[in-house]
Amino acid sequence: MIRWYVLFINFITFLVFGWDKQKARNGGWRTPERTLFLLAAMGGSAGAWMGMYSFRHKTAKVRFKVGIPALLLLQAIAAWLFLRIL
Repeated sequence: MIRWYVLFINFITFLVFGWDKQKARNGGWRTPERTLFLLAAMGGSAGAWMGMYSFRHKTAKVRFKVGIPALLLLQAIAAWLFLRIL
């Protein structure tokens, strides 16, 4: 069950980064940065990181260049600790 959640949230986060990039190009309504970080914090940090570099979106912003990899690292450590306990 957890595996499906992680796959789903990362897929959705990846798509939202791509959608926001498209909106940025076309001058449309944008996804707030807070929402992008929230999706990453909810377990979608790998999808956010892949979306950032696949779509070249938010890569110039230091808070994303540092924050998303930091979340990814923290989530990887948490997953490792969780699996060690089991």
